[in-house]
Amino acid sequence: MTDPCCSDYRHAVTSRRALLRGAGALGAGVATATYGSAFTQTAFAATGTAPRTLVVLSMRGAADGLSLVVPHGDPVYAAARPTIRVPAERLLAADAMFGLHPALAPLVPLWTGGAMAAVHATGLPVANRSHFAAMEAVEDADPGTQERIGWLNRVLGAGSIGSPLRAIQQGSGVLSTQLAGRHPAMTVSRPEDIRLPGTSTPTQAAARQRALRTMWDGAGGPLATAVTDTLEVVDRFAPVLATPPDPANGAGYPDTDLGQALAATARVIRADVGVEVVTVDHGSWDHHVRIGTPDSGSLRSMAQDLAGSVAGFFADLGALADRVTLVTISEFGRRVKENANQGLDHGHGNVMFVIGAGVRGGRYVGQWPGLLNTVDADLPVTTDYRHVLSEVVQSVFGVSPATAFPGLVAQRLDVMTL
Repeated sequence: MTDPCCSDYRHAVTSRRALLRGAGALGAGVATATYGSAFTQTAFAATGTAPRTLVVLSMRGAADGLSLVVPHGDPVYAAARPTIRVPAERLLAADAMFGLHPALAPLVPLWTGGAMAAVHATGLPVANRSHFAAMEAVEDADPGTQERIGWLNRVLGAGSIGSPLRAIQQGSGVLSTQLAGRHPAMTVSRPEDIRLPGTSTPTQAAARQRALRTMWDGAGGPLATAVTDTLEVVDRFAPVLATPPDPANGAGYPDTDLGQALAATARVIRADVGVEVVTVDHGSWDHHVRIGTPDSGSLRSMAQDLAGSVAGFFADLGALADRVTLVTISEFGRRVKENANQGLDHGHGNVMFVIGAGVRGGRYVGQWPGLLNTVDADLPVTTDYRHVLSEVVQSVFGVSPATAFPGLVAQRLDVMTL
């Protein structure tokens, strides 16, 4: 992974840790979690029928949507990027205006199969070029509020608490803003980390469980609640550890952080423990210098990782892919014009990918604003990113847009079946 050039991006990544509230360590070797209400009193069992699952893949650092989905039909594009443009003849799944970057080749079968769409010129209603502030705004998704509750936490609040494993952040020990709030969510670095510390065999784990329950059953106070919740998580996560870690259906993943995170996500979904929301981070996409060409460079490397990991994920799921939807978000896009370092500075509009169950795919969606009269060399935003997400959560969970995004008057994009 390339080192982020932007000090604001580095600050955003480190500051996010300081702002998270309510996260408490459950002990060495056990996931970090936040809890709103005591899920230990809520009955849940593996149903044998996997729930619908939404995977939110955050492309941290502000990906360049104009390189990932190239507007080759807009003459301004090539003129604005004399050294970094992607030639039209190299594009995949091209129509008269758009085409996919050639590094996204592993995703073409999903596109041609109607399970992948791209929504262009999306983003925040008002430009925000600070990584930190834009991340917070995108993930909170409730402009003007002082209450720090993420949009996914509001989605969780629309249903019963159910499984304590209902919402999982994969591959990171720090809960992101989109999951922050009063409803339970947990972070998992690796499935094998969900165990009691100091236990390496089932016999040791059982003995430690009995000892802790004897010590804390019937006790009161926050520490007793934390111990009880920890034991509950370990118990309910056991089917995941019993599920083979190797990918199913002949699937393969890149040997990268994203590949490992999505492989672990597929393993959790296959174990049928009630997961409904999974978040995964992928970065950094902060390409101020040497973004590269279709055949080399930092963006090509990132796009290959993205495409290979997502394609491997859906292959791994097999028949369960019919119940899983993945959507990408990024804090903002990049400028239309390349800079003097063959890179791209912070911009505004971007592209979002929607892949999997319920997607009306094989299409480029959204109103293209054109690049001729851009302000500050930005791609203008014609689709508030919340309209994309609101259609996704309505399709996947039946949650109304107003619940997930207070005050938003949702616009129908027809990117999802409702």
